[in-house]
Amino acid sequence: MSAEATNPGNPEAADRRRGRPRPALRGLRRIGRAALLGPAARDGLPDALEHVAKVHRHHHPEADLGILSKAYQLAESSHRGQTRKSGEPYITHPLAVTLILAELGAETTTLTASLLHDTVEDTDVTLDQVRAEFGAEVCYLVDGVTKLEKVDYGAAAEPETFRKMLVATGNDVRVMSIKLADRLHNMRTLGVMRPEKQARIAGVTRDVLIPLAERLGVQALKTELEDLVFAVLHPEEYTATRHLVASYAGRADPLAALAARARTILADAGIDAQVLVRPRHFVSVHRVLLTRGRLTDADLGRLLVLVTEDADCYAVLGELHTCFTPVVSEFKDFIATPKFNLYQSLHTAISGETGEVAETLIRTHRMHRVAEAGVIALGNPYAPTDGTDTPEGERADPTRPGWLDRLLEWQRTTPDPDTFWTSLRDDLAQEGEITVFCAGAAADGPGGTIGLPAGASCVDAAYTRHGDAAHGCIGARVNGRLVTLGTVLHDGDSLHLLMAQDSAGPSPEWLDHARTPAARLAISRWLARPQGAGEPPAAPAGRRNERRRVPVHRPAGPDHAATASGLAVADLPGATVRLAGCCTPVPPDTVTGFAVRGGTVTVHRALCPAVARMAAMGRQPVGVRWRGAGTGGPGCRVTLLAEAFSRPHLLPDLTEAIAAQGAAVVSAAVEPPHEQLVRHTYTLHLPNAAGLPSLMRAMRQVPGVFDVVRATTTVRP
Repeated sequence: MSAEATNPGNPEAADRRRGRPRPALRGLRRIGRAALLGPAARDGLPDALEHVAKVHRHHHPEADLGILSKAYQLAESSHRGQTRKSGEPYITHPLAVTLILAELGAETTTLTASLLHDTVEDTDVTLDQVRAEFGAEVCYLVDGVTKLEKVDYGAAAEPETFRKMLVATGNDVRVMSIKLADRLHNMRTLGVMRPEKQARIAGVTRDVLIPLAERLGVQALKTELEDLVFAVLHPEEYTATRHLVASYAGRADPLAALAARARTILADAGIDAQVLVRPRHFVSVHRVLLTRGRLTDADLGRLLVLVTEDADCYAVLGELHTCFTPVVSEFKDFIATPKFNLYQSLHTAISGETGEVAETLIRTHRMHRVAEAGVIALGNPYAPTDGTDTPEGERADPTRPGWLDRLLEWQRTTPDPDTFWTSLRDDLAQEGEITVFCAGAAADGPGGTIGLPAGASCVDAAYTRHGDAAHGCIGARVNGRLVTLGTVLHDGDSLHLLMAQDSAGPSPEWLDHARTPAARLAISRWLARPQGAGEPPAAPAGRRNERRRVPVHRPAGPDHAATASGLAVADLPGATVRLAGCCTPVPPDTVTGFAVRGGTVTVHRALCPAVARMAAMGRQPVGVRWRGAGTGGPGCRVTLLAEAFSRPHLLPDLTEAIAAQGAAVVSAAVEPPHEQLVRHTYTLHLPNAAGLPSLMRAMRQVPGVFDVVRATTTVRP
């Protein structure tokens, strides 16, 4: 916690050029000077705490500042004599961290713990003393932050370090809030470190802490950390971006003109709205430049419209889309479907009269606070309602994002730190998110939405929604269409997962389609289980196109040709009639015939591919017709293809359904499952062709079967 010096690139000056003040830094200079003078009191508060108290009272007018004063006095006395590498008293660091959190609107308990967050680690103060003077809640937070600092951020220690970080964070997200503010202050004063240490700290910040800030919704911390990391790891690009932004400083700002016009339009419509120009931070500008290859004046910022009520957001959207030209592809509604980190806003883009395009954010004032400060803006989720302290241990946090619960489950079920670390890094590295609408059905649970990383498949959706119960997923419907579990989902898709209690479980192929760590870890655990515990082994690799022959009963009676001659008549005197095995026609199919060697006429269904091939070869068809009225007649053979999701006992269930319809199985072939799909091919003897439709209906009603069709290709024995 002792990384100090000047900020690389002086982002404060750059922010002033872009019109974004930095009150936190100005406050830090004031409290630094006050700390040097000691804890002399004024109006009941130490001088060094005055600015923190003023900012805190702005967000929480009724806050009790007495506990903050008491915490500061303990921190100052315990850290007295300690200095940072910059030469400043060490107390300036917890004061700076506390001011950062106060600016974000943190409640009093968090600020109290922030002032004390280094005392147990670096001084003689004990947790018992903190508990006795400040209560169990503050003690819990201080202990959580202390645990995060006990292991060095070396490459070998990272997995276990962040496992502990996650355990502490999972029980109370305020622990991570303090940690993020602590890292931000250290990054602001990183310049006294050796270049290699700067790069290592910046790398960990980039890979883990910035993504965690994103997932906690603390955008204010995330964006500044991104700029600071950018300055350390990519100094040339950072300097070039700063100069590029500075080169636009003297030009007319098209966003200001658009904002003024938008204010007039909304005022005329009777909508009370605040329209601001929100500058992009350096990393955002750099990303735009990389994506588009060039910058325009309008690319340096966005329009931000703040209103009072949710309904006003949509009213603003309607007015802007009416009076400006909207870019339809840029519209996103994160109010109806909030992001995983609690973020809510309407996103759109509008074009002005001269063609400049302005990205526009529309949100309420409360949404804006949450967008900037994330979980910090939501207050104390554990505030007791009965006057008692909140007990320690596992807690139920109504504001804790769902992804954090999933990470906690991973660390509990993944004993290997390296595996856990890899999964955590993969999850944090994912960029872009999609929202999928889940259909409500008895087998799939209630309806709702789930957030997934871009590129996620139905496999990922199944494990995100059902956890380990997704082992029983046998298929999915996306936007009403039956698809394989490997199908990639897109934003706004409607998903209906098909579940079965007696599924064979996941196959190794599922790992090829799993993008989320939750899915990969769950599938890997299943596949690592010993065989023979009721789970059928997976099909050997490389044998997907083989068929497994199934012993079947062959009915007694005339052979197929003899039976056929009694079914159909050819317009060729003396010819023997034979039904084709490729399409197995039965009455009342529309049929045609072709003469073959030996004076035999082969009868095909009119839609059989063989008919088209014969015609292309110049073969002349022979007229054929069914005996009688074509309504049934004597027994016949037919080949059916049953498409199904793989599950145990599917074959006996299908043969039982076939037998119940009075048909006999002449032969059957079962292909090994591929992506949980399996195809059964049956050649059946029907006592009467008129029973074919009811037979196919009965087969389709077998659980797991989604289609039964007539065969149109030859089934080789």
